[in-house]
Amino acid sequence: MTSHSPVKNRVLLTLVLLLLLAGFGLAFVSHAPNRLVSGKGISLASLLHGYSALLLLPAVLLLICAFLTLYGRNHLVVMLLAEILLTSLVWLAGHSAVQLAGGDEDSIARTSLGGGFWAGAALCLLIASDAISRFTRNHSLRILLNVQMIVPVVLLLAYGQLAQLSLLKEYDNRSDVFNDAVWQHLGILFGTLVPAVLIGLPAGLLCHRKPRWRGPVLSVLNIIQTVPSIALFGLLLAPLAGLAKALPWLAEHGISGIGLAPAIIALVLYSLLPLVRGVIAGLESVPEAVTESARGMGMNRAQVFFRVQMPIALPVILTGIRIVAVQTVGMAMVAALIGAGGLGAIMFQGLLSSALDLVLLGVIPAVLMAVVVDSVFKFAVSILETTRR
Repeated sequence: MTSHSPVKNRVLLTLVLLLLLAGFGLAFVSHAPNRLVSGKGISLASLLHGYSALLLLPAVLLLICAFLTLYGRNHLVVMLLAEILLTSLVWLAGHSAVQLAGGDEDSIARTSLGGGFWAGAALCLLIASDAISRFTRNHSLRILLNVQMIVPVVLLLAYGQLAQLSLLKEYDNRSDVFNDAVWQHLGILFGTLVPAVLIGLPAGLLCHRKPRWRGPVLSVLNIIQTVPSIALFGLLLAPLAGLAKALPWLAEHGISGIGLAPAIIALVLYSLLPLVRGVIAGLESVPEAVTESARGMGMNRAQVFFRVQMPIALPVILTGIRIVAVQTVGMAMVAALIGAGGLGAIMFQGLLSSALDLVLLGVIPAVLMAVVVDSVFKFAVSILETTRR
């Protein structure tokens, strides 16, 4: 005789229990009289008084959902509960900062987000993501549902509900520097993607059409990929500095041993291996029968490539470009060490001054940028795959 467990969704149950443990076991926020003093942790339990205690309701309902059998659109209920809980956590953090500042907008007191908040927010997103994956297999719809999760948080930001948090105060103090850093980071991203695609596509096509070249090309790119990023930046310093000295016009155009030039060159070199592999895999995914049929219709090599092979291979190639783009967003942070600027400069400045909020001011936008870039490419790939069916 077999016994049936009352738990219907073990993943949801585990995530909710972890959320409650993190929320009540870790400091939710940290309060300090100024940015130079270490903050004192404040638990979530001490903040849940009055109507703030209603924040627990979505968590309790999520716990109940773990014991219910949910089908189809019912999973959206779990997503909405996770979204409400996430919004409530963000609101409570902002509201607590206002209360701890005593309503003084110019207060030098700092309220930082604690480990309990970050763990709770991450687990809310995981709960929602799991519910969305159970609700639909459509990649485009999944992306849209995941993106809308942060809309309430953006609205709280827009209406100034989080202005007293230490992270937002750091932004207010460095808004010009931060905005410049974001544009610099985007410049590094596009400055890497464009030449990488222009080099990687022909190289991948060559390896596909001339198999004897595949081994040597991939071997060289593999060797480049194994070199640590800091080491590669360092290896480029001397040659580029020498070129700038020998050819002054290069220095006039910003090419030197430090700065943007060695960062872009290194990031392009790192991008070539996944790009070339993606092109090879994409072109090899084209059925030979389709290619032969196109040739039988009288198409020349160029027509076969652009009208038949590329449309079929494009989703796989875009997946390779997506990997490169996300990788570049992350590695551009390290490029700040050689004067390339970007969000990495803010992060390292925070590390040097032991200012956690300044570190987060550099890290969080980079993470969001990587997520956005990844989602955009996934959305494009899903659209292409849908139109091909």
